[in-house]
Amino acid sequence: MQEAQTLKFFPPWALATWWVAVVVLTGCAGMPTAGGSDAPGRAATSAPPVLRVVFDAPRPLAELLERHLQLARVNLLAGGEPLPEGELDRLIAATPAEAQALLDTEGYFNARTEVQAEGGTPPLVRVSVDPGPRTTVRGVRIDVDGPLAADTARGEPSARAAQQALRGDWPLPVGAPFRGEAWADAKSAALARLRAQGYVAADWRDTEARIDAATQQADLSATVASGPLYRTGGLRIEGLRHHDPQTVRNLAAFGPGVPATEERLLDFQERLQKSDLFTRATVTLAPDPADPGATPVLVRLGEQKLQDATAGLGYSANMGLRGTLEHTHRRLLGRALLARNRLDLAQREQRWEGEISTHTLPGLRRNLVGGSLSRLRSETDTVTEAELRLGRAQDTRRISRLAYVEAVHSDKSSALGRERSVALAGHWHGIFRRVDDLQLPTRGRVWTAQAGAGYARSDPGGAGPFGRLYARLNAYRPVAGWLGQGRIELAQVFSRDEVVVPETLRFRAGGEGSVRGYEYRSLTPQVNGVDVSGRVLFTASAEASRPVLARLPALHLAFFVDVGQAAMRWSELKPAVGLGAGLRYRSPIGPVKLDLAWGQEVQRWRLHLTVGTEFQP
Repeated sequence: MQEAQTLKFFPPWALATWWVAVVVLTGCAGMPTAGGSDAPGRAATSAPPVLRVVFDAPRPLAELLERHLQLARVNLLAGGEPLPEGELDRLIAATPAEAQALLDTEGYFNARTEVQAEGGTPPLVRVSVDPGPRTTVRGVRIDVDGPLAADTARGEPSARAAQQALRGDWPLPVGAPFRGEAWADAKSAALARLRAQGYVAADWRDTEARIDAATQQADLSATVASGPLYRTGGLRIEGLRHHDPQTVRNLAAFGPGVPATEERLLDFQERLQKSDLFTRATVTLAPDPADPGATPVLVRLGEQKLQDATAGLGYSANMGLRGTLEHTHRRLLGRALLARNRLDLAQREQRWEGEISTHTLPGLRRNLVGGSLSRLRSETDTVTEAELRLGRAQDTRRISRLAYVEAVHSDKSSALGRERSVALAGHWHGIFRRVDDLQLPTRGRVWTAQAGAGYARSDPGGAGPFGRLYARLNAYRPVAGWLGQGRIELAQVFSRDEVVVPETLRFRAGGEGSVRGYEYRSLTPQVNGVDVSGRVLFTASAEASRPVLARLPALHLAFFVDVGQAAMRWSELKPAVGLGAGLRYRSPIGPVKLDLAWGQEVQRWRLHLTVGTEFQP
């Protein structure tokens, strides 16, 4: 099992102080201060009122009238000066028509408004509103004129996508309350979606909302003039000094002549930003109505430094104190090669990883060669491993693939003696994402799958072929104000009993990211009291979290249940249970995650902490 992310350092003894500071600072931010937001309101109403206005209406409508009626704004405009003779009568007479115009925008076309002056000093005016039933949408008709209609008749896929974008998510459907603002927003949103499909010059030719005041129903109709479908021309690249224009073209993953959709351009921009070659990247169109079939794509870039080094300190319950040093070279030997080296020194693990990969090739692929050396110490054993791999990766917005061949050498020391194993294998890894946000998902699923096969030799043990399968599903969904997330994980190594594959290819459970409430990698089979890695793995987790404070949405309270175990055979698997609660906070100094979990099998509480920062010298 591996940690989900790099862990950074923040001293555990300072955690309580840090949380207190968060609460104090956020609490102080909500306290009123002299001369703050209340002061202007007091100043504006410090003059004696010349008129009192009372609204008898449903609260949202009363607030609307209070904001916009001339009668309601008298005190603000008069500044304490008495109204001229006859002015109050004029305002009272004008109010019903003013009110009806405002109520029409909310869909109340049969409202009745009465205004009464009740005397007193200052005079009291009562505005009573009976809004009547609200108008709802009875029918929606959207027609298309122009090249989109012709493209649709020919069965063009781009035209079908554009028609679906225009009509499919219409924000004001049949049965919805009709409001003037909602009608305007619906037209703007539908037009924006059509333009995003490459019909950049699209605009409404005519729109109409027919109101049947007798039945309180609205019939909506609109005709869009689509204009031509804009297609991409060549790339105009600005800002390159060290890197090759061909790398940028490869990251585009499209050539001239494809529909210039917003999604295509944003995906290109996101790939540039994630390539680790550029500090900034923007992709825009330069539409030319005279030549919509070859629209230039403007790419403005700012390059990263050719080399940088990053150091970090961290702490986690899994690994203890941790120091990290990472170096990146973005054009190794003057060629389009990206080289990374990373050294992790933790209390339980020491690890070096290195990789050299090409810049992105056609088809969004990268060739790579990499290796690692590691030493991992647990309560009952110490494992030293070396890996060398050669492969090809492909990364898109939703799918990441990696195929590689790997040579692995493992050396394990424990009370049972020394165990050496070597393996040569081919592997395929894939990640499939369908989530609303890649960084902080709240809805959707992520599937992870791995498959491998090879030949292993061990001493003691035997030699022979083996296979390996791994699958994990992470799901996210909001439920009744809570963010729910779940995980299920299954894996198995297939081989004869005497064939012992290297430690890195087998499985253990327990700890952060696996089954909380237990020691890291402790949920695994034992032989004479010594931990050995299993051939099968099962873990599952369910968690619900929600913000603790409305004004601090990044701070969440979470409750969770984890189950899982590694074993030699499925028949021997007896999942352990861990449950508890925790806090999550995305702080300016790095991610903070604090969980208190009860391990049911060991009958004890365990604190899981991930917190820290990183700095660049």
